[in-house]
Amino acid sequence: MNASKNLTALTNAKTRRQLIHGIAVAFGGLAAASSVRGETQPTMTEAQSTGTEGLLTYLHQEIDIKASPQRIYDALLDSKQFATFTGMAAEISRDAGGAFSTFGGLIVGRNIELVPNQRIVQAWRPGNWDPGTYSLVRFELKAQGPQTTVVLDHTGFPEGSFRHLDSGWYERYWEPLKKFLG
Repeated sequence: MNASKNLTALTNAKTRRQLIHGIAVAFGGLAAASSVRGETQPTMTEAQSTGTEGLLTYLHQEIDIKASPQRIYDALLDSKQFATFTGMAAEISRDAGGAFSTFGGLIVGRNIELVPNQRIVQAWRPGNWDPGTYSLVRFELKAQGPQTTVVLDHTGFPEGSFRHLDSGWYERYWEPLKKFLG
């Protein structure tokens, strides 16, 4: 299957298992097509890192927020709350398989897995990536007394995107979310 057929299968998937399988096949097809042609993955238009972090295609962050897992879960999946804490328009489905568009359409994707107050997994992409290029974003919410540790794992993004994405999560998500919930 080529990458565009894989993406079509992903967007037409009816069950969570089919959707997860579709994403895995799409990522594999994109990687295989690039390696066969000797191409590298597309990069962001921002200045790219020259250090070893420029080669990374994953990041891991753990953030402590003084709020319950439910409040954080709701803020990340509620269009109105998300738009309020980011200051930009958001349309977010609260269903597994449902689409989302955040930051005024700058970030789009689909919810892959939703476990209320515990986990959000999304196929996620900025609009400036090549069509069909998605990364996987996983939020784990772990109650720690009066606060919650949000464990973010963002995987499968193009090489050279690490520095921009790593700082972007803090600037666009964690700092505004802490202020909103504080």
